[in-house]
Amino acid sequence: MRMKMDNAFYVEPIGIAGGLALWWNNEVKLSVMHHDKNLIDTVISINGEPEWFGTFIYVPPYEEEKQEFWERLGTLRDNANVKWCIMGDTNVVASPSKKYGGAPFDYNNAKWYHEFLERSILMEIQSKGGTYT
Repeated sequence: MRMKMDNAFYVEPIGIAGGLALWWNNEVKLSVMHHDKNLIDTVISINGEPEWFGTFIYVPPYEEEKQEFWERLGTLRDNANVKWCIMGDTNVVASPSKKYGGAPFDYNNAKWYHEFLERSILMEIQSKGGTYT
């Protein structure tokens, strides 16, 4: 399958770790405001509709970096009353009932995630089976 996208933005990996990529077509007006190894922060308008903020994330898989990431992400829209959608890999299991096998449920990781959502006045929208992540 070939993706037919007109535009792209990349955050290069560090060594063999990380890297982010974002593709979009010309119906989408997208401006990158900030990026680092774990996020691409954008302003988006689709087909001339009002602008909103889109932040594409890959939360660090390392325990010692997760809390700092959620705190930093929360400062992007401090006290701003704006439309904001965050998409990507949170690297978090939000509740013990969602955990199947592997390592034990990580209460700290879930706590940091839920604190971020509460502080930012955001809610989680589940997605399943999409073509692209």
